[in-house]
Parts: sequence; C-alpha cells; structure tokens
Amino acid sequence: MSLTATGASTRQWVEAAKPGIRSLRPYQPGKPIEELAREQGLSVDTIVKLASNENPLGPASSVLSAMRSAFADLSRYPDANGFALKAALSEKLGVEPARITLGNGSNDILVLLAEAYLGPGLSAVYSEYAFFVYSLVTQAFDAQGIEVPSTRWGHDLTAMAAALRPDTRMVFLANPNNPTGTHFSQTELVTFLESVPEDVLVILDEAYFEYMAVPETMPLVDRFSNLVITRTFSKAYGLAGCRVGYSVSHPDVADILNRIRQPFNVNNLGLVAAEAALKDTDYLARSRQINQVGMAFLQSGFDAMGLMVIPSVCNFLCVDVGCDALPVYEAMLAQGVIVRPVNTYGMPRHLRISIGVQKENERCLEVLKAVL
Repeated sequence: MSLTATGASTRQWVEAAKPGIRSLRPYQPGKPIEELAREQGLSVDTIVKLASNENPLGPASSVLSAMRSAFADLSRYPDANGFALKAALSEKLGVEPARITLGNGSNDILVLLAEAYLGPGLSAVYSEYAFFVYSLVTQAFDAQGIEVPSTRWGHDLTAMAAALRPDTRMVFLANPNNPTGTHFSQTELVTFLESVPEDVLVILDEAYFEYMAVPETMPLVDRFSNLVITRTFSKAYGLAGCRVGYSVSHPDVADILNRIRQPFNVNNLGLVAAEAALKDTDYLARSRQINQVGMAFLQSGFDAMGLMVIPSVCNFLCVDVGCDALPVYEAMLAQGVIVRPVNTYGMPRHLRISIGVQKENERCLEVLKAVL
C-alpha cells in the first residue's frame, strides 16, 4: 500500500468522501491571463481574454471610489446581514429585504439551495447545455440529476415539466442560458411555473438578465411561492472579482438559506462595491451599449467566415468552428487570445467567445480567421 508522509493510504481520503463528490468532474474556469503568459512566454499586456464573460469596461469609477473609502475598515468584519446592500436591492427591485439572500456570487446561492433542499432519494431537473454547476451541486449532495434534451440549444420547458417526478425537489432554469446564450419569454416562464407542483422549487438563474430587454421578473416571486430568482454583480455590473450575488425568494426560503450560509460570505469591499454599482445607471447603460456594438461586430465577422452562431442575448456568442474546437482553442492560445471551449457541455465543435472592447474583438477575429 502506498503511504503519504503521514502514513495514510493515498486513496484513503478520496474513498472516505461522499459518493456523489468522489465522482464529480470539477468545474473548469476560463484560463487566467497570467497563466497563459507563463505558459507561452507572452507579455500580459498583449493577451486578449474573451473566455469568462467578464465586463470589458472594468469596474465603474464610482465603484472604485466607494471601495477606496472602505479600505480603512478592512480590519473589521463585514455586516453579516448586508443591511445596506439589501436595502438598496429592496428599493431597486421592489421586494422586501426579508426575501433577499446575499451570496459569494450567485453560484454560492446555488450551492446553498442544493444543500438545503437536495439529498439522497431526491432529484433535480435541468436542461442539456445548461450551466454545469446545476449538475455539479445536485451530484455533490447525492441527489439524482435529470437532464432534459435541449431544443434549438435552449430549454424545452414543456419537456422539463414532463420530466418532473414525485421525488423532484428542484428545477434549474437559466434565462438567458450559459453557455449557449438562448432565452425563453416571460409568457413561457409563467406557463411553466403554473405547471410545476408547489413543493418543487424553481431556481431561475438570471446571471445575464441585465443584458436582456425584457419585463422584470421579480413580481413573479409574489405570485409563485416556489420561485427563487438568482442574479449576480459579476457580469453587466463589472464586479466578477468581488464575488457578490443574491437571490429573491419567499421569506421562508430566504430564512432557510440564511441559516446555513457562511456568516460573512460577502466581504466589506464586495458589499460597498455592489451598492455603488446599483446606483450607477450610466455605467450599466454603457455596458449594454458596448455589448450590443461588439456583438454585432463579432456576428458580422463570423458570418463572413461562414461560421454558424447560436443567437445570443448575453455578453457572449457560441460559435461552431466547423471542426474539433479544442485544437482551434489551443492555436488561439498560442497567439495570445483566450476563448472558451465547451466540449465538456457536449459541444465539441463550439467555442464560447465573450464580447470585448473593439480592439479585443478585432484581434479575436483576426486570430480565429488565421487559425481556421
């Protein structure tokens, strides 16, 4: 038997983990700029990263100012209840603070929901080509995942409703969807909610909601007590590095989530940054505008190359490169352009490409064309 320095079997702690966790495939984030620079011997300044759907504008100046003002309090613990941020969200969204749960990114909320409501003998439903974390958290808590085949790269809500079982406790919906960028209408959502039993939580992941020109969905939480809406400050608000997200739900669901979340799961700088970002409507408008312009530019470039693109309402495009996408991805890395292969989603010919500023978009098209 192979022993470690402590004398334990090298497999002991793997085998001691819960069955669902032992068989997990870890989530693979986009390659960091610094890592590529080390691997390829490139200058950080020359690398274009369009892999993680980050806001190319960087944080708003108003946010940076608010964060600087909080530096003096870094020796203090954050407000565990996030009173000021919850108040700002309550005012903006028209919901009671008791419905709001803050998370270390909206991903944190997804984990909390699975921890609270999933377990052995229970199941969760999600769509093919939907965010990988849905299956990950379901499996991590030893529940069974039910993946429903996609329609036109998006959610088949009718089929998802039909897939519900007596042991189903949760349905994950991404609107818009990552990594495909597809979306469904509010009318379709309401029809789906009306068909779901009240004892099944419907998790509506709206990480990219701010990029869509659609009606506000928050009023639906009053109508459907089993609806949980999650959002993030990582995308349109440009705060991916701060890790701040939230959910809006029935107060009883929020109460359960707040019992199990870490007491200081959102740090001081994240709290003040998110509050400032909510107030900066000019920045949000600029984010949407640069995204629309960049998307049109990239779409035109892909069309000129004869590449099929999945229609998107997000801040990225998923493009079929017409061949195995991994060698294309690796060749682009060698040229200092980071995009995202989505072969782990069962899409081996696609690359997901985030919308950047104009010079980044131009560089991406130039390199992709040369590689192909």
